This record gives sequence, C-alpha cells and structure tokens, in this order.
Amino acid sequence: MHLVLGVSGNTGKVVAETLLAAGKSVRVLVRDAKKGEPWKARGAEVALGGIDDEGALAGALRGAEAAYLLLPPHLEAANPAEENARRTRVFEKALGASPVKHVVFLSSIGAQHDHGTGPILSVHDAETVLGQSRGDVTFLRAGYFMENWGSSLYALGQGKLPTFLTADHPFPMVATHDIGTTAAKLLLEGGRGKRVVELAGPREYSPRDAATALSEIVGKPITVEQGPVEAMAAALQGVGVNPAWARLYQELTLGVNTGIVDWEKGRARERGATDLKTVLSKLVPR
Repeated sequence: MHLVLGVSGNTGKVVAETLLAAGKSVRVLVRDAKKGEPWKARGAEVALGGIDDEGALAGALRGAEAAYLLLPPHLEAANPAEENARRTRVFEKALGASPVKHVVFLSSIGAQHDHGTGPILSVHDAETVLGQSRGDVTFLRAGYFMENWGSSLYALGQGKLPTFLTADHPFPMVATHDIGTTAAKLLLEGGRGKRVVELAGPREYSPRDAATALSEIVGKPITVEQGPVEAMAAALQGVGVNPAWARLYQELTLGVNTGIVDWEKGRARERGATDLKTVLSKLVPR
C-alpha cells in the first residue's frame, strides 16, 4: 500500500495516477469526502483528514509500506515558517508510529541552504528533521514549477510577460507532471537509505524563453516586462498576498536571480521530458 498526499494538487494527483496504472494499491488522504469519490471510483482507498492532523495522518499511514509527502503552501498563514515547522513535526510523529519503510518527500532546488531561499527554507528544515528520523527517505528536489508562469499571463493581451525574475537568466524549471511521475518511480524503486534526487526539465529556461514560447502559442510578439525585485513584496501585497508570504516570494526571486537557488552539486541528476512550451500552451486562456 502506498499513501499519497496532495492528490487535489498537481504532483500528488500524478503520483497516485501513476501508481494505480502500475497496478499498485493506493490510499489517498483528502479533507473533503467529495474529493475522495473519484479516487474511490478508480480503486484507491480514501482516508479523510488534513496533513496537519497527526491522528488522521497516522491512521492513513497504518498498513502503508511507502508514502509520498509534501508541504503545500498555506497562503493564509501569518507565520509560514512556524506553520510548516508544526506540520513537519506532525509528519515526524505520525511516521514514527507507522510501519512505513520508505518516504519520498517533495523538496526543492536550493534546499541545501539554510538562508536566502524564501519558502524553500521550510523544506530545508523538513529535510533536516525527516533525515534524522527516517532510515529510507528520498528528498525529491524539484526545480521551479513551470506552472508558476500561470500567474503572469494576465498581461498577454497587452503583449507583455511581467516578472521580477532576470529576463535573460536561465534557471531550472520542471513540469509538475514530471515531478509526479518521478516521485512515483522513486516509490516503486523502494528505499535506498537517505538520498537526494534533483529534477529539472529538458533544459534550463529564462523568462525570455518563456516569452518566446508564448509568442509562438498566441501568434503575436510577447515581450518580457522585468520589474525591480525590491518592489516585488509590495506588488504582491497590493494584489492580496499576505505580508509574510510576499516577503518570502521576494527573497526566493532574489535567490533565483543571484544563483543561490541552484543545485547542490551543480547540475540536475534527473531530467523530465516535458518542455516549457507544452506547459505554457495549457496555461494560456483560450
């Protein structure tokens, strides 16, 4: 039995689908019973509860041999670091009381650093905690989600791609579908002690590359409109992002621009097959 968290999101959904397609027993954890119905129809077991509920998570882990865990962003949290530390402690306690042999944890590029990475710091801390308490744990450090560009497409009508990232700086990106299939593959391989797997897309991309792909998709020129990263937190708060998360995203963006957010050993160990244009073509409003 494989427990999969996050099936209402992008990566967990693909993990569960891939495991089911491989004929494996899958249990999913969802807060809402209605969201569990489609999974039940596909042959998965459904457990109810949130990832921050130790009792629910411990129950969902009961009888499982492996688990896919992640810390989805809680954008309403006034203190994201404290909230994620609490959720990590829930993971640690629930896993400690379970028979699970192997954990695949969704981490991030740059998780080797203990500062300067914004929200990535929470998965750095989770790696530290889970790495000390688990024998077989795989940290899947993924690049920047290609799907994140979806929030920047509001100005396509004006021929612009707004961003606070450096226009001509290529950096690692990866499609969430490739994250999900890679995580499922790692679960099927089984535990091999504590290890880190770094995952990127077919190549590195810059915001200018994204604009070029969008130009081809929409059939008109799209230009990068690069804003000063120092203005990012204020801009995000202006559209409703809470101050704590706005500051974290600004720090993350500065980390990408300056090269802090990068692979621990200089290059990705694994490459996904999905290119940026493929992802963007699904994000562009029709």
